[in-house]
Amino acid sequence: MKKFVFFISLQAFFIGFQSCNSNENSSDASGVFEATETIISAESSGRLIDFKVEEGQDLAVGEQVGNIDCENLGFQKAQVVASKNALKLKQTSAMPQVEILQEQLITLHKTVAPLKQQMILLQKEQKRVESLVKVEAVPTKQLDDLVGQIEVLKKQIEASESQFNVIRQQIKSQEQLVAIQNRAIMSEQQPLSERLAQMDNLISKCLVINPLEGTVLIKYAEKDEVVNPGKALYKIANLKEMVLRTYITGGQLSMVKINQPVKILVDNGKEGFKELPGTISYISSKAEFTPKTIQTKDERANLVYAVKVKVKNNGFLKIGMYGELKF
Repeated sequence: MKKFVFFISLQAFFIGFQSCNSNENSSDASGVFEATETIISAESSGRLIDFKVEEGQDLAVGEQVGNIDCENLGFQKAQVVASKNALKLKQTSAMPQVEILQEQLITLHKTVAPLKQQMILLQKEQKRVESLVKVEAVPTKQLDDLVGQIEVLKKQIEASESQFNVIRQQIKSQEQLVAIQNRAIMSEQQPLSERLAQMDNLISKCLVINPLEGTVLIKYAEKDEVVNPGKALYKIANLKEMVLRTYITGGQLSMVKINQPVKILVDNGKEGFKELPGTISYISSKAEFTPKTIQTKDERANLVYAVKVKVKNNGFLKIGMYGELKF
C-alpha cells in the first residue's frame, strides 16, 4: 500500500512539475493526501457476540465497539478465586492444643501453691526449733527432721516449677509450628493473586475498545464470527488532519523549511481549485531517484526530496486525493 502511494505521489509530482514548466501560475509541486491508518485487531479468541462498527463511522478514544465471548475465562477466574478462598480453610489454629497446655499450667499452679504455703510454715517452724535447740529445750533430731522435710518440699517445688517451664516451652513450640504451617499454606496466596490479575487482564481483552480517535475506513469482521488474537477487525484513521506527501527538486530545496506555512490547492470541480492552508512538517534529508517509468537518462538523473505538509481537514479531503503545493 505504501509503495503504491509512493508511486502515485511521484507521478503526481512530475505531472505537476511538467505543468509548472509550461505555466508560471501552476503549483510548485503535486502529491496525494495520506493519513495514518491503523488496523485494530482482536486480542482474545472466541465468538464476536457484539460488534458495533460501520465504515465511515467516527469513533472516540476508549469507546467500546465490540465484545468477544470469553465465558471459559470466566470459569477459570472463578476456579482461581475458589482456590484462593480455600487457603483460609486450610490454615490450622494452635489454640486447641495451647488451651490444653494452659489447663495443665493451671492445675500445676494449684498443686504448687499449697506446697509453697507449707514451705513458709515449715521455715517458720525451723526458726522456732533452732531457738529451742540453742537452749537445749528440744533434741537436735527434731530440728534435723524439720530440715529434711523442708529439703523434700523444696525439691517438689523445684520439680513443679521445672514442669511449668516445660509446658510454657511446649506452648511456644506449638504456636511456632502452627505459624510455620500457615505460612507455607499462605505462600500460595501471592501466585494465586498474580494468576487472578492475569485472568482479569485476559477478560478485559474480550472487550473491543477503540484505542484512538478517527474514522473507520474498512470493516474486516462481522458479528458472530469466531476470531483469534491478531485477527483484523477494522481499519481506522484520523482524518481531521491530513498529510500531503509530495516531492520537490534540489533547486526547490532552499525554498522550504520545517513549520513553513504554504498553500494547498485541491481540485474543486467547476469551481476550479479550493485553497487550503498547510504547514510543512517534514523534509527528507535523503534524495530519491525519479520513477523508472521515465526512461530518458537525463530525467532518471534528477533527484527529488520527499516533503510532508499537514493540512486541517473539514471533511473535504479524502485519502488518495491529489493536491498541489504552492510555497
